[in-house]
Amino acid sequence: MSPEDTDAPVVHRRTIEIESRDRGNELDVFCTLRDERPWSPVESRRFVHDMELRIKVRMNDLVITSAVATMQRFPHAECTNIEPAFADLVGMQVGRGFSRAVQERFGGPRGCAHLTHLATIVAPVVIQSLTSARAHADPVAAGGIEQMGFLRNSCHLWTEDGPGAQKIALGWRPNMVNPEYPFPAVDEIRRRSTAAE
Repeated sequence: MSPEDTDAPVVHRRTIEIESRDRGNELDVFCTLRDERPWSPVESRRFVHDMELRIKVRMNDLVITSAVATMQRFPHAECTNIEPAFADLVGMQVGRGFSRAVQERFGGPRGCAHLTHLATIVAPVVIQSLTSARAHADPVAAGGIEQMGFLRNSCHLWTEDGPGAQKIALGWRPNMVNPEYPFPAVDEIRRRSTAAE
């Protein structure tokens, strides 16, 4: 951002926050979306949206077991009528195709654009939370190759022959006790592996 951009008035601010908690065999995921008009002198009109989506996800198969949507602030009295519909997330499996399935189920007139947005972005957070929960429970085991399988084809790094697979083939295991971030590049892993021989 250039300095002249920072002098422009802020006309809108959206804040999305997602927090996950490890409940043993389930993840509790709490998502919030807030829209604010910082310029508004009237406090009651400053916040346009303040919405929450709470879901529980079974860790062993990533199936949603509970989903509750609530709105604290909303522009129209009828907005809250759609809250119960988001219970239909229950039974959906978080993984490939999840965002598309959410759009098909709740997109456009079938849902609320803001709650639907929260629901579609929850999948990558669940995957990160699963990794974090494993690292928190057992930092040594979390770096094992058997824990990395669910990442296959999840992004350009984890394609079948991508950098992640190449690093693992070279014998790399992430150190989750004292992680080196960012993790080294393939060439560095190769150099280290050659030097160790």
